[in-house]
Amino acid sequence: MNLKEKIRVIPDFPKKGIRFKDITTLLKEGPAFKEAIEELSRLAGELGAEVIVGPEARGFVIGTPIAYHLGIGFVPIRKKGKLPADTYSGEYQLEYGTDVLEIHRDALEPGQKVVIVDDLLATGGTIETCVRLVEQAGAEVAGIVFLVELTYLPGRERLKDYVVKSLIKF
Repeated sequence: MNLKEKIRVIPDFPKKGIRFKDITTLLKEGPAFKEAIEELSRLAGELGAEVIVGPEARGFVIGTPIAYHLGIGFVPIRKKGKLPADTYSGEYQLEYGTDVLEIHRDALEPGQKVVIVDDLLATGGTIETCVRLVEQAGAEVAGIVFLVELTYLPGRERLKDYVVKSLIKF
C-alpha cells in the first residue's frame, strides 16, 4: 500500500505558502492506519525501544498503538500544567513566542532505552525539547521515529546526533 497517497495535502494552510500534510485521511482508513502502525512498530523495535515517549497530541495518536503493539509502556510529554505530579520542563520556540513541554520526573528509569514517536518532523523544535526532557530524566534516546518527514525543512539536521527514522517523506 502506498501510504503517502493516503495523506491529504492542503495548500495555503494554516497560511499562504504552506502545503499542510493532513494525516487524518490516513488515520481514518483502518488498513492504512494498521499498516503504518505495524511499520512504525518495526522501526521502534529495531531501535531497542523499552518505552515509547510521545508529545501531545498527535504523538499520543501514533505512539500509544506502537507501544501497545510492542507490549511496552507509553510516556506522554504534555504542555505545561497538564501533568499532575512533579515534572521536568523544557521551553521551545514557536513562530511567535515560546511554549513549554513537561514530563513526569518518575516516568522513566535511568538508562532506559526510549524511542520518541511523533507524527511529523518539520523543523525539529518540539522533538529537540522532548529529547532534552528524556535525557534530563536520565533515560537514553535510542532513536526517534516519525510517520511523516518534511525533507525540505531542517528537522533531521537539528537531530543529527540521534537515529531518526521516518516512514513517509515529502
